[in-house]
Amino acid sequence: MMSMQTAPAEKRVVVETTPSELAARVADRFLTRLRARTRNGRIAHIALTGGSMGGAVLRATRDDPRSAGIDWSLVHFWWGDERFVARDDADRNALQSREALLDHIPVPAENIHEVAASDDGLTLDDAAAAYAAELARFGTDEHPWPSFAVCFLGVGPDGHIASLFPDRPEVTVTDAAALPVRDSPKPPPERVTLTRPVLNSSKRVWLVLTGADKASALGLALAGASYSSVPAAGAKGRKRTVFFVDEAAASEVSPDLIDPAY
Repeated sequence: MMSMQTAPAEKRVVVETTPSELAARVADRFLTRLRARTRNGRIAHIALTGGSMGGAVLRATRDDPRSAGIDWSLVHFWWGDERFVARDDADRNALQSREALLDHIPVPAENIHEVAASDDGLTLDDAAAAYAAELARFGTDEHPWPSFAVCFLGVGPDGHIASLFPDRPEVTVTDAAALPVRDSPKPPPERVTLTRPVLNSSKRVWLVLTGADKASALGLALAGASYSSVPAAGAKGRKRTVFFVDEAAASEVSPDLIDPAY
């Protein structure tokens, strides 16, 4: 395992050889953070992501013996974005997360905060407004939303995070917590997404990406590209921002960014 750090933006890159090794590494870090957060009775709000690696990390978390030692009643789960499809649609991030982890741990139902599905009787706009209202129920003194202990994000080959896509108006919105997304460049076309202020108020933002097709996006994000053109470049946790990547995705990362001490 290699580790890298980009000092100017305080972003770190952790590299594992394969996606499976990467998922295990992220799960290990996740359980370590959950234990540190909950062992004294503190609530941990977690923002999950979909996609193959999002599911792989949750399955690795489920399979780690230490998961049995977590007080899951203190953990609340949210999603950085959701596909506005039927509740039992395989594209739904919440369904994927439930199958990978949530249905296998003793987390109270009221701690799982899903975006409304397309067959729940709400319009897309109403679903986004309802999610913002649910976030506000757990707001802090600073913001009408919770501060996530960990916010997981996938990164697309185009550099998108959550459902904030390049050169679209959603990526620049700062006066809302959740937004409807229509005509998404990646199917399905209708989605609900959290906004950058919500994502970036997280203590830790962990971006998980694998594959050679993500190498360019990773390089641009680390180089400080415009967040409107490369949304991943604008993702930043208040305490730490970590890119967890496999060797294929790290192919364009400069060797001088290696920091073995991390």
